[in-house]
Amino acid sequence: MKWKLTARFLLSVLSIVIIVIFVNTAIFMGLLTYRLATDSEGVSATEEENFVREFQKYIEIKNGATSIRAEGIEQLHQRNAWIQLLDENGQVIDAHFAPDKAPLHYAPIDLIQVYKYKEFDSDTTVYIGSKDSISYLIGIKGSGVTRFVTHVSGTSLLQFIGKFGLFIVIADLLVATLVGWLFGRTLTKPLYAMIDRIHHLKNHDHTSIKSPGGVYKPVFENLNEVSRELAAHEQERKRLEIMREEWISNVSHDMKTPLASIRGYAELLNDAQITNTEQMEYAQIIEKQSLHMQNLLDDLNLTMRLRHQQLPLTLNEVNMVPFIREIVIETLNTPQYEQANLMFEATTEKSLHQIDEHFMRRAIMNFLHNALLHNAPDVSVHVSVDENTLTISDNGKGIDPEDLEHIFERYYRGTNTDNTAGTGLGTAIARDIIEAHGGTVTITSEKGKGTCVIIDLQKEY
Repeated sequence: MKWKLTARFLLSVLSIVIIVIFVNTAIFMGLLTYRLATDSEGVSATEEENFVREFQKYIEIKNGATSIRAEGIEQLHQRNAWIQLLDENGQVIDAHFAPDKAPLHYAPIDLIQVYKYKEFDSDTTVYIGSKDSISYLIGIKGSGVTRFVTHVSGTSLLQFIGKFGLFIVIADLLVATLVGWLFGRTLTKPLYAMIDRIHHLKNHDHTSIKSPGGVYKPVFENLNEVSRELAAHEQERKRLEIMREEWISNVSHDMKTPLASIRGYAELLNDAQITNTEQMEYAQIIEKQSLHMQNLLDDLNLTMRLRHQQLPLTLNEVNMVPFIREIVIETLNTPQYEQANLMFEATTEKSLHQIDEHFMRRAIMNFLHNALLHNAPDVSVHVSVDENTLTISDNGKGIDPEDLEHIFERYYRGTNTDNTAGTGLGTAIARDIIEAHGGTVTITSEKGKGTCVIIDLQKEY
């Protein structure tokens, strides 16, 4: 994948460079052709060429004698030019303003030399014209016109252009390949790193990597953030899975225990030798275990209904002070807690709230029984009621911070309690019941100093 991306970028860059080379070559050749055409036309049509060509109108030939009219001489003077008139044999027959070193006779080769090269001085350009049998040379000083003489072989020129062009193409392709490779590597390296990072996330590898600089830095930072979130969710999922498996194991054990008792005592009832007293005792045990199983199933059903917010509440206006006092008295009358140090206090005589008495009783008794059940027998529990708040506090051994963090989660059983009976749903059910009434539950605890449960029922129905 890494090299495929690099090759794609490289191919794109090379394609662009090749197109540019061909376009530039075509433009260069077009401009060169146009320049050559316009230059050759411009030389024959320059002002000086026209002047020399048209100067013959100032030359008069009468009775074998040659002369230049006054207007022609004036034109020569204005252009800082000189003239020599030649006969058919190249002999100078007349001259005006000619330099001292100008020859008096010109052979054909001399005319060619004078025309091609600056024989007189570097600032004078010589032109040749003719009228009838008379030839004339006009030299213009300071004209600014320069002639270049080149010798070109068509075959050699084409070979040179071919070699030069091939060299340029090869050089450009090498440079373009190098630049394209570097450019493609710069772009594809972070892309490959991102693809590799996503592949690791797919395989649940949530290790964070160092974010590179440049335009891709925010992308890698976001990927690292996603990785951390996924790692946290994965850890939470595993923890909940472990809790769920433990809960299923506990519930299965809790179900098997009463079922084993029911089965055992049912087999004993089939014994014809047992007495009526034993029959009644066994029947009571079977009934008790059946009720225990029913409570377990009710908890399972209730937690599912609470989880999906399908709990039907029968709300009535209730004074919470006598309602809580009754629960405290009922707890003290329970043989298991008759020796408990349980105190009740109310700062008001009336605290009216719309509640479902059955479910609210269950929630409050859960928090109260937890304070008594998971602490030493001599623990002191204080229950207080004011207008909107119910507080249940104890001076027991407290709750570990780790357990306190998960105390309202379903199926969770603390690690610092010797009593692991039950379904692990009690606290979560109690919290959900309070919240279904529009209230809130807050639990604070300090290891070795006790626990405080605050139920706020300020919202009324």
